[in-house]
Amino acid sequence: MQAFIKTQEEYIKEKIKKLGYEIKDVTLNVSSRPELGDYQFNGIMALAKEYKRNPREIAEELVNSIKEDNFYKDINMAGPGFINITFSDEQLINHLNELNENINLNYTVDKKRTIFLDYGGANVAKALHVGHLRSANIGEALKRLAKSLGNETIADAHLGDWGRPIGLVMLEIKNRFPNLPYFDENHKGSYPDQSPVTNEDLMEMYPKASEKAKNDEKYMEEAREITAKFQSGDKGLMALWEHIMNVSKKDIKASYDRLNTTFEVWEGESDCDKYIPELIEYLEKEKLIKESQGARIIEVKEENDDHEVPPLLLVKSNGSHSYETTDLACIWERMHKWSPDEIWYLTDSRQALHFEQVFRAAKKAKIVKDTTKLEFIPFGTMNGVDGKPFKTRDGGTMKLDDLIDLAAVECEKKILPNIIGEERKKIAEIVALSAVKYADLLPYRLTDYVFDPVKFSDLQGKTGPYLLYSTIRMKSLLAKANEEKIEYKKILTISDEFQRNIMISLLNINSVLNKSFESRSLNDICEHLYKITNTYNNFYYQNRILTESNIKIRESWLTLTKIVYDNNCKMLKILGINVPERM
Repeated sequence: MQAFIKTQEEYIKEKIKKLGYEIKDVTLNVSSRPELGDYQFNGIMALAKEYKRNPREIAEELVNSIKEDNFYKDINMAGPGFINITFSDEQLINHLNELNENINLNYTVDKKRTIFLDYGGANVAKALHVGHLRSANIGEALKRLAKSLGNETIADAHLGDWGRPIGLVMLEIKNRFPNLPYFDENHKGSYPDQSPVTNEDLMEMYPKASEKAKNDEKYMEEAREITAKFQSGDKGLMALWEHIMNVSKKDIKASYDRLNTTFEVWEGESDCDKYIPELIEYLEKEKLIKESQGARIIEVKEENDDHEVPPLLLVKSNGSHSYETTDLACIWERMHKWSPDEIWYLTDSRQALHFEQVFRAAKKAKIVKDTTKLEFIPFGTMNGVDGKPFKTRDGGTMKLDDLIDLAAVECEKKILPNIIGEERKKIAEIVALSAVKYADLLPYRLTDYVFDPVKFSDLQGKTGPYLLYSTIRMKSLLAKANEEKIEYKKILTISDEFQRNIMISLLNINSVLNKSFESRSLNDICEHLYKITNTYNNFYYQNRILTESNIKIRESWLTLTKIVYDNNCKMLKILGINVPERM
């Protein structure tokens, strides 16, 4: 069964074709002038231009044809050929009752795909910081959206576990504990089962080692050497690497779990590295590699380029592999293991050129099929109230966990005083996450925005806590109806404009979901979720739902409440936001 608006669009498309006009798609939009109609069709002008006709003449033909069917409560023409449609109460009631039976009717996509998403990128041995927030939030929500529309999704954490940061940490461990067996080339037998360092040690070691390397070239050279040594398979260093990985991954996973961010695959750069030899052998056979000043490259520029696209650096002059090579090997692995229809990468916009080079090389080498879509999905930055990148009070980079804690302190103030102890702490965490996630997903993906913990924890306005509070109140209302044994099975009547406005808002969900999917941005879902919730609250304040004396009206109101509640829960889940029992 199609979503309601899709059905209307197909109906109008057939009507246009019967009038002798060819049209690819018909799109209905929510009317900007509700007094003229519920929805509007604006495609007549394009049709008139193609057929060299007066748009009002074509619009009149279409309006008269539809009126013959007596299909809508009203259909009229305005301006140069805009067509306004008002649905009948019967149409609205029938569709809402279908939604009551199956809220998933609006969650469909025309073409289902297998989509591989890369939105992790956390570096092992380092804490997740606020810079990881947007890729995790947007990536997770896009995955949930794609899945809710019927696509198959696979997400990879793609950990940074194979580069110089690991070498720096190993060097720092070696300088502090030189007698550990991992650094003894004459060591025989097995290595310790327990890690010599904790995650707290790693959090302290990496910044110090990084700072030393910036100011001491000799130290940096030692880091390069130890990095090359463990990457070449040194047994002792590989044993230490596994300890670092196990300790750090546990902490990274805890931070992602706290953010409601999940991955089906927990691989890293090290997993791609083992595919590099066969990738390079393949590229050599395809005669795509060129020598350039001691390095090995792949030319990826194209004739119609309007900007410079440098060659992809495959092997550096010192024999090491580049970051581009690792990502190319990653695509090689993903195509062989999962053969997705699309691969999406989420990072900030500074990596645009890098992915352009990698994608072009993958296409040129036919590592992916011609039909495979490789997509870079950039995003803007989250800033503090001073308009600058979010920092700690002392100017350092804020940890992601500290940001959530900051929001939790503000959100805890909004929770009912009779909620105490562990439950209060747990609810504060859930509400804080709603504040952080909704604020992060509300602006268009490429827009920079200011995160204000006080503003975004407010129970009024366009915030996550407002949506949670309103949704919990709907649930409470339905629970009271059940306690009082008040039945509500379907919508029987439309009693006022407040109720009708909610129903009209619910019609547009499928188009909002698909628009968000196509734009790879969650702002339309966030806006629509707020609009439906706010419209429902206006309805709620105007009516005494449980004590309404007219049984048909009361049942209709309660059923509508259930539909809005079900849809809110589903949309919030797409955004990665859970709904607590109370707050």
